[in-house]
Amino acid sequence: MSSVDIYKIEYSLHGEPRSFIIRAKLMNNSEAWQWASCDAGIAPIPKPGRPPLKRVSKPLAERFGITDVKWRATAALTWEEA
Repeated sequence: MSSVDIYKIEYSLHGEPRSFIIRAKLMNNSEAWQWASCDAGIAPIPKPGRPPLKRVSKPLAERFGITDVKWRATAALTWEEA
């Protein structure tokens, strides 16, 4: 299996809790803030094969009302034959 993992990102937008699931090769706090900004509509979603876009920092995202960004890897399911 490839090194791509599935993550759940939870955040608040103007006090309203939101969450989504994303597949990514790399996840850290900076990436989580960037993807939360994309989900909230503040940052554009990057397109594969295009030059990288300007990233949204935590202070900039907080100015637009994004707070409490948390991320975690999802649990791997083990499928067994019946």
